[in-house]
Amino acid sequence: MEERITPLSAGEAGVSRVRAALADRVRETLEELLKLELDEVLGALRQERTSGRSGYRNGSYERSIVTQTGSTKVHVLRARLADEGGGTVEHQSEILPRYARRSREVDAAIVACYLAGANTRRIRKALEPLLGESQLSKSSISRVVTKLKDRFDEWSRQDLSGEGSLVLYLDAMRLPVRLVRRVVNVPVQAVIGVRPGGEKLLLSLRIAPSESTASWTGVVEDLADRGLRAPKLVIVDGNRGLLRSIAKTWLDADVQRCTKHKLENLLAKAPKHCQEEVKRDYRDIVYAEDLEEAQKSYDRFCAKWSKLCAGVVTSLQEAGHDLLTFYRKRPTNPIFVLDC
Repeated sequence: MEERITPLSAGEAGVSRVRAALADRVRETLEELLKLELDEVLGALRQERTSGRSGYRNGSYERSIVTQTGSTKVHVLRARLADEGGGTVEHQSEILPRYARRSREVDAAIVACYLAGANTRRIRKALEPLLGESQLSKSSISRVVTKLKDRFDEWSRQDLSGEGSLVLYLDAMRLPVRLVRRVVNVPVQAVIGVRPGGEKLLLSLRIAPSESTASWTGVVEDLADRGLRAPKLVIVDGNRGLLRSIAKTWLDADVQRCTKHKLENLLAKAPKHCQEEVKRDYRDIVYAEDLEEAQKSYDRFCAKWSKLCAGVVTSLQEAGHDLLTFYRKRPTNPIFVLDC
């Protein structure tokens, strides 16, 4: 009896053929790149005799790797390269490092799943459309995650004494994190520094049970212990614990309240029909030409909105003149944005 092919099975067969074709193209491309890399390292093509040759080919071997298209076997060329002592050393490819069994994209997908709170079983399930039948073992996934943790721990301890005095942004965001076998939303405290030339760098990233004074003090003191100097300017929201921790550790640091957070606070106090007007008046404060103009706009805002919507003015005044610090500390090169 003739086998009947359903639309579903035909579609699956088509996907398999496409996957196989893509895997062949990936393999061919990778092998060609490895060949070109070796030609360049040796300074000569295959069987070419030149005075600048730095070694000789030494056969090949087959190696299995996992890419976005699944598992594929690649023929890796071998070579011996001349060293300074008159001997030879084995060529090590930079395109396909020694012992690497997965492409960087697959590792990145594993890490993304893990950071999203997935356990090993769910990671393998999530990668099934990517890898097909070439499933990664539990130990392979664990090694990738362990490597990530090790690198993060090393980064978290790096010396900051050479950074000089930076402009700092400190804020927390709530993200889903796996804790004690459950995924829960917790504060993740982040610190970003800005160098004089405008380059931004992430300095600290911590999971915290809350945004308390003790929690933020731990972040600030850790930066100081790693050698970071007192910042030129600190840009923060209105979290009381954060403000107290800064005042405790960086006594002379100038504080600038985040203009974006404050605008959100103002709009939360204003009726919907007048929010655009509140925005326009607020922009006159934070985009003024200088401190004098900003102060005039600030006073006009308070005078106007105290009669129309007192809650908006109360929220604005909560930030005090920390909303205008930037005008007193304005750099010659205006590279900074005052929202977190």
